[in-house]
Amino acid sequence: MSFHNKLLTGLALCLALTVPALAGIKPGQPFPDLVSYPLEGHLPAHAGQVVLVDFWATWCAPCKASFPAYSRLQEELAPRGFVLLAVSVDKATGPYEEFLRRFHPAFPTVRDGAQKLITEVQVPAMPTSYLIDRKGIVRAVHSGFHGEDTVRTLREEIIRLLEEKS
Repeated sequence: MSFHNKLLTGLALCLALTVPALAGIKPGQPFPDLVSYPLEGHLPAHAGQVVLVDFWATWCAPCKASFPAYSRLQEELAPRGFVLLAVSVDKATGPYEEFLRRFHPAFPTVRDGAQKLITEVQVPAMPTSYLIDRKGIVRAVHSGFHGEDTVRTLREEIIRLLEEKS
């Protein structure tokens, strides 16, 4: 392969990897109204609260690692007006229900089996979390789960939003 062909192939690959990262909901944009989607499970009342919507899947190892830490975060900050909502992107009900029986999350979970919400939001990876302020505006997007570093960053961002005046 000539240098020119290698260069074009490399540029095409970079473009293919970059364009999806540019798509989707970004900080400063409103998050879709969750009640508009056919989500399976109990959708908690969340109007006027700081919300972390976490997209996850049963097959995702970092997602599994996040559940205990996110349960602690929910228990700590819920009394101040915080809601963590985990949205499973699993199409099948069985693995989703088994996962919940095994991990017992301290936060509400729903399943986007029809994949309508994940398609609208254009979630780039599992897990991805969207931190939403009291007015429904996305303030931060986090892809992946990196243990205590992720938890520390999220806690700081959530507390900052909880302390903001409406």
